[in-house]
Amino acid sequence: MKDRSLPSAKLLETQAKWLYPARSRLLRKIGIAHKQRVLDLGSGYGMVTGELVRRSRGYVLALDCNLNSLREIEFRPNLFRIAGSSAKLPLKSEVFDLIFCQCSLLWMAPIETTILEINRVLAPAGNLVVLEPDYEGLIEWPDKIATRHLWLNALSRSAADPAIGRKLPVFLTNAGFEVSTYLLDRIDAPSPLRFEFLMDLPLTDAENDELHEIIARSANLGPTQQIAHLPFFLIVATKR
Repeated sequence: MKDRSLPSAKLLETQAKWLYPARSRLLRKIGIAHKQRVLDLGSGYGMVTGELVRRSRGYVLALDCNLNSLREIEFRPNLFRIAGSSAKLPLKSEVFDLIFCQCSLLWMAPIETTILEINRVLAPAGNLVVLEPDYEGLIEWPDKIATRHLWLNALSRSAADPAIGRKLPVFLTNAGFEVSTYLLDRIDAPSPLRFEFLMDLPLTDAENDELHEIIARSANLGPTQQIAHLPFFLIVATKR
């Protein structure tokens, strides 16, 4: 069965590059250069893992429930890999001074259990850095290129939470974290790759036909004649 939480490596690489400026700002805020024990939670193919290794001063542990994706991560000194579930992390308590998540928490249900596990394995005063989308807040114009309803339907079928971004600050605060929340600082021109991400999800035949009509309409518009902006919640949470 296809792992819907894991798009193609090519798409994930493009996504990681697009999010690099926002991710880099968050990592600087928490002093990534001084972090010695880093957990890349939901690492997938490791598109950000190497960056964490390069910028930190200790070791990085890449953890994912998909063993095949972990095998694809390039070997590096100070990099370790482990398969496991976010609902019951196979890790000792209070180990990591940084836990990083990018586009992974929306797949980790129940999220309250995952947050409890994050809190357990994070050392006192350790940081959680999160970049998560909010598909319920997807902004699209004109209406003829709107795909929000397709995203919400497909993500719900895949047991993902399309509104995870907006929920996380409250959930983390309730779990005892000190939370700072930011948003992306600009709206980029729409990328056709957004449709490829959507096609990776389970669509009905009718939805698939509708999507292809939307793709054709979008292709007939210039980059300044359309808006497709997916809000990302950029979060730094500190364990008290």
